[in-house]
Amino acid sequence: MGMTDRLIGSGRTADVFALDDTWVLRRYRDGTDATDEAAVMTYLSEQGYPVPPIRRAEPGAPRTDLVMGRLTGPTMAEAAMRGAITPEEAAVILARLLHTLHALPARTSASPADRVLHLDLHPENVILTPEGPVVIDWSTTEEGPPGLDWAMSTLILAEVAVSGRPEAAGSRAALAALLTDAAVDVSATADSHLAEARARRAANPTLGADEVRWLDAAVELVRESS
Repeated sequence: MGMTDRLIGSGRTADVFALDDTWVLRRYRDGTDATDEAAVMTYLSEQGYPVPPIRRAEPGAPRTDLVMGRLTGPTMAEAAMRGAITPEEAAVILARLLHTLHALPARTSASPADRVLHLDLHPENVILTPEGPVVIDWSTTEEGPPGLDWAMSTLILAEVAVSGRPEAAGSRAALAALLTDAAVDVSATADSHLAEARARRAANPTLGADEVRWLDAAVELVRESS
């Protein structure tokens, strides 16, 4: 990075720096290798899925670095908190993004049932750009059964819904809307993968103690709402 690069955001595991008006650099603080993440995002972009554009890494660049297109617009969570979209509209967008993702063939798996999974697709990881919603933060991506992706998304919404935070009511409404999406049997897929989703969330080192304590109540809410 040059002297003019400036920090514009920090997440649980990475910092984001503005390189110019077009590109940003995301750097993992914990040494995570971003090579596979970049490969998945490049593949999805080639398939027409809405991800930030990826710039090829320069020779000698740290493997913790990922240079991507700079996006304009709020996260879906920010838009919902401001009342720019309703929780139900947010759920429709999430459902469409999951459906579209799982309609694509897997990148590497030989199993015809496997798909590319995001495994952290929730309103804070969707940017509402003027060109449409764009999905960010593919650090948890794997290939596997689509039901696990649905289970993770519903569980994350349920965690917020039981948290007591200001956005809890909106998350509960979004969860209900996502679970009743008519185009997918979310109840069956979420129930069959919910235990694995809970185990993955419990093992996530970025979750705080309060967030881990919410998991059992969140699982129950997903089951009750399905």
